[in-house]
Amino acid sequence: MRLITTLLLSGLLGTAFAAQPQPVPPPPPMDNSAADADFDAPVTIIKQTEQTVEEFRANGKLYMIKITPKIGFPYYLVDDRGDGKFARQESLDSGVRPPRWTIHKF
Repeated sequence: MRLITTLLLSGLLGTAFAAQPQPVPPPPPMDNSAADADFDAPVTIIKQTEQTVEEFRANGKLYMIKITPKIGFPYYLVDDRGDGKFARQESLDSGVRPPRWTIHKF
């Protein structure tokens, strides 16, 4: 019984050491100029001394600005109509409260 166990373990160890993992070659270098031209950052963060401004874009068009002052709560400027005129909103909560029901508890 010991002979069978010893042979089995030596066979497993032999195959484990025989199959050494091969190193993965590094990826080819990317041309960053082409990648930067196609990439449109959806959020731009501008840090100023008194506030932080985050600009949100969709398809290259600015649709919302979040302003976080150094002291106070953040507020948003939102372009609701898409005409480039921003209206101030204290929060993104629309105030609509749909009814909710419990259907199933786990």
